Amino acid sequence: MAEPTENTANAYPPIWPCDDDTALQCIQVVQETHDVKTFVFNALQARTFVYRPGQFITLDVPAGQGGSVVQRSYTLSSSPSRPQRVSITVKRVAGGPVSNWLHDYLQPGMQIGVTGPAGDFSCMADSATSLPAGMQTCAGQRYLLISGGSGITPVMSMLRTMVDMAVDADIVFVHAARTPADLIFHKELTLLAHQHPRLRLLLVCESRGAHTEWSGYVGRLSRSLLEQQVPDLLQRQVFTCGPAGFMQAVRASLLDAGLPEKQYQQESFSFETLAQAVNPVQTTTQNTVSTSEGSAVSGGFTISLSKLGDAFACAPDQSILGAAVAAGLRLPASCSTGLCGTCKTKKVSGEVSMQHKGGIRQREIDQGWILPCCSVPLSDVVLER
Repeated sequence: MAEPTENTANAYPPIWPCDDDTALQCIQVVQETHDVKTFVFNALQARTFVYRPGQFITLDVPAGQGGSVVQRSYTLSSSPSRPQRVSITVKRVAGGPVSNWLHDYLQPGMQIGVTGPAGDFSCMADSATSLPAGMQTCAGQRYLLISGGSGITPVMSMLRTMVDMAVDADIVFVHAARTPADLIFHKELTLLAHQHPRLRLLLVCESRGAHTEWSGYVGRLSRSLLEQQVPDLLQRQVFTCGPAGFMQAVRASLLDAGLPEKQYQQESFSFETLAQAVNPVQTTTQNTVSTSEGSAVSGGFTISLSKLGDAFACAPDQSILGAAVAAGLRLPASCSTGLCGTCKTKKVSGEVSMQHKGGIRQREIDQGWILPCCSVPLSDVVLER
């Protein structure tokens, strides 16, 4: 997104220079549910954050072995209509090193490294030049926002923005949770529904749990429930986020019901599923080559890792990360699409073609850094890894 218009530019501090300012300060921690916390950040100096609702940032978290940095991407749950702070909302995952570190150690006053914002999952048009102009694209629209569990964060950012901007849109907000105790932002959602005359909530819990007084819908979200409660769903723009299985089921149900595919969008970034795809448990070493060979394989190139002492073959149309996985090497990676920056690596020599989606800064590219997940070799390549 570009800078605010001339009429609003003087109302806020300077735009946050995300390419140069690589740290944020935690200013508040909010306990949302028994296992979900919101972490609120501001810049080290007064800055205005500019992003589209639904985008994410990537944090540098010292949660690895010996305090080493691990990168994870989290959707911004905050609204760009309140531009002097940003927030992420994180569910504690059993055995998850990053989410547990955030829950156990991140406190107000602490600083944390950050990259972003990035991502394409948003109700705002890519071409929007300012927040008011972007929100004008939502006026008069009918939306169906569907989330499951902690997948509520990007659609909550969209909803907060549309309510803050008093966008004249018809919105149905559907959220599915295990029990009423797991309903993230429950009180705020109720308040937003009072504030926006064309917002309707549909909260669905698999069971009542300990909340025997719960009078809302009980069971799994289903096509029949959506068709009953949202009879005009085929005329709505649909945005969905949640666990991979949840999104697959929602998408299949809506498309089977007749929703045009062009009206359906879902958050494609899922660390758990993509990490499994790029770091399989069982790997093969058939494509590994000796570092002493140092020559291109037939019809392809050799990728050498200077610190590890390994090398592997990579076809001209194959990503360097994909070739590494095929060779049985486990390199840091999350999104595998050039979004998050987790796999960022210094290139010592060689040439690549890189098609990223915002996970690397231009100044880093100028310094020789690449994202192996979205880079294909144009010659033999040596990486500083």
